[in-house]
Amino acid sequence: MTKLPSRVGGFTLIEILVALAVIATAVAAVVAAVSAFVNNAGYLRDRTLAHWVVMNKVAELQVSGEWPNPSVLHGESLMADHVWSWEVKVSTTDDPDVRRLDVTAYADKRRENALADAVAYLGKPAQPVSE
Repeated sequence: MTKLPSRVGGFTLIEILVALAVIATAVAAVVAAVSAFVNNAGYLRDRTLAHWVVMNKVAELQVSGEWPNPSVLHGESLMADHVWSWEVKVSTTDDPDVRRLDVTAYADKRRENALADAVAYLGKPAQPVSE
């Protein structure tokens, strides 16, 4: 009678299941990390574009030559194929020749979650000298 080997080379079912569990856990961790990276990249892109919208609005107000009254202005700007909403709060300062501008940019028309904001100051435009 021939004696059968007690163990044939290979892995047991338990060893294979443990290896699969370890691999599945590692793959899940990698997928979660990549997902977080992609979400963060999109958020940073939106914040950067919103900041540009704010800076553009400040520049527009500074070069317009107008002297805005204290009020709240609302509007929209197109940047990177997206329509951004903005809000400018114009307020007085201790100096009567300076206005404070609080400019905020939002991703949509509801103006719920501000993505960027800035404070700027606007000097009163010089009056032309009459001859």
